[in-house]
Amino acid sequence: MNEGVVVVLNAGSSSLKFSLYEGDAVLLSGQVDGIGVRPGVTARDGAGTKLAVPDLSADPPGTPAEALIALLPWLREHLGGRPLLALGHRVVHGGQHHDRPRRVTPALIEELAALSPLAPLHQPHNLSPIRAALDRVPGVPQVACFDTAFHRTIPEVAQVFALPHAMAARGIRRYGFHGLSYEYIASVLPEVAPDLATGRVVVAHLGNGASLCALQGGQSVATTMGFSALDGLPMGTRCGEIDPAVVLHLMREDGLDIAGVETLLYRRSGMLGLSGISSDFRDLLASEDPRARFAIKVFVYRVARGIGSLAAALGGLDGLVFTAGVGENATPIRAAVCDACGWLGVELDAAANAAKAPVISRAGSRVAAYVIPTDENLMIARHTRALLTGATE
Repeated sequence: MNEGVVVVLNAGSSSLKFSLYEGDAVLLSGQVDGIGVRPGVTARDGAGTKLAVPDLSADPPGTPAEALIALLPWLREHLGGRPLLALGHRVVHGGQHHDRPRRVTPALIEELAALSPLAPLHQPHNLSPIRAALDRVPGVPQVACFDTAFHRTIPEVAQVFALPHAMAARGIRRYGFHGLSYEYIASVLPEVAPDLATGRVVVAHLGNGASLCALQGGQSVATTMGFSALDGLPMGTRCGEIDPAVVLHLMREDGLDIAGVETLLYRRSGMLGLSGISSDFRDLLASEDPRARFAIKVFVYRVARGIGSLAAALGGLDGLVFTAGVGENATPIRAAVCDACGWLGVELDAAANAAKAPVISRAGSRVAAYVIPTDENLMIARHTRALLTGATE
């Protein structure tokens, strides 16, 4: 029985990605880029054919919320007479109380808005289309799916900081992110790599945002991101792990205020800061500039070191999975990470890696290495449908 179409939305600061799902089948997907500057829409149907899209130039949207409002009539046309079940949203931070998707209410929106300081690059933008839809189409159910929820299985000992105990009760603890991506990988391991599904696996979600997750039997037991999406690996523009005394030093010696520190650590650091060239890994891999090469070396070093740390948390390692934009496409980075993890038992098959094969480790490698494309939107669609049709609570 078909309960209707789920519209999946993932809003950023200047973009809005959207997909329409009937069951697990994609009816169409696309995005609005350049919001606030020169917005443009691209979309394809489920077969990958380009679709005619609305022209937003006459009244260009200035926010993802305005982009959604502008797209709603066009999206309704593409329902093809099918009922609209709900809007499903990616929300980066769900806090310590949400270990599963939730139906949107005004009270939930306010609760999630209070978490915006923990994910300033994401949370406000995730919530703006939710507010817009609540105002414009109040009768359409909405579901918030959290990137933090998958990590609620992490043991308490791995969640806490060595701060006064009362601070953990206030929510100052490790949360972890990219959970929808890790959840998808865990969901397909039984089919793609059944020998790993019940084992000890590190998943490397490597993209402009990057993190690692340790899976034990498909559940998250440790991850590199912590209280915010700033922690862990260096990323496109985010610094990753840093001695907190550096922040104190910059405030004391350079006179940086909170806004200045936030801009530095979130927007001017990472690959962009190290290279001085670009935050895009494709640009860095194509560059002969020594600083670009050095930035990549730092990234690989930190990824390999992080994998070693998570292998310790797991008590060993059976498999390594690369996913997300860099993990799925950057052959040289995968090769360098695997080489650096040779001591753990990873033996790279260079030809398989160059051919972008799903298995890139040699036959007989003690640790198997896979490349598995992630699908966060499908997870959101599944969660949304399940919640609203009573398949889960």
